[in-house]
Amino acid sequence: MKKLNQLFQEKENLLSIFFTAGFPNLNDTTKIISELSNNNVDFIEVGLPYSDPLADGPTIQYSSQVALNNGMNLDIVFEQLKAIKESNATPLVLMGYLNQLLKYGEDKFCQSCVDCGIETLILPDLPTIEYENHYQQLFNKYGLTNVFLITPHTSEERIKKIDSLTDAFIYVVASASITGVKGCISSEQINYFERIKSMNLNSNLIIGFGISDKETFKRASNYVNGAIIGSAFIKELDAKGVNAIGNFIQKIIG
Repeated sequence: MKKLNQLFQEKENLLSIFFTAGFPNLNDTTKIISELSNNNVDFIEVGLPYSDPLADGPTIQYSSQVALNNGMNLDIVFEQLKAIKESNATPLVLMGYLNQLLKYGEDKFCQSCVDCGIETLILPDLPTIEYENHYQQLFNKYGLTNVFLITPHTSEERIKKIDSLTDAFIYVVASASITGVKGCISSEQINYFERIKSMNLNSNLIIGFGISDKETFKRASNYVNGAIIGSAFIKELDAKGVNAIGNFIQKIIG
């Protein structure tokens, strides 16, 4: 059984943290993973810096550009993740874009994920039809699973289709906008979460986009298996550095 699937069976209200590899400094990737793991984050979403991150708001776009300016590329990311593979017990999810996989080489990318202990990918721009026609077979070959995103505008038919294709979890986008700190969860979002919950999907569900603190994390987790915090964490990293990670996490789970 994959580490992430086992985690979903063992625990509720899972906390995941997103950060961009190579931000704020090129060699911070393994330090950040270690700090997050030491502070009991349940799983970690590692973002691959990209010049055109369509799903990301200004904070993550900024972190991606800084990482690229630092010299980060896929070879270095995979080297860093491979270096921490044996000492890190926290499941890692790799988030990137389809063009990165294509440019790197499909099989080379997948094999590099395996070599790093990565079992789960998030590719927001991977169409379900392309997944069914090609990438599902490719990922199965390497023991990888793909995470699809749904939004408040996703039709019930498409949600059920995604549910049938899901092995890890469905990423429930909390709003129909890009990533970023929103401050609170609105009544419209609650209605959306309740609608998804009432569908009784077979898949695990994780909420992301706009989750920023203890209150929004706990409220979101009432409806799903847990939540991802990204932009708020990156802002904290940018302002206070790696040494502030423990304090940030304890404010959420403490």
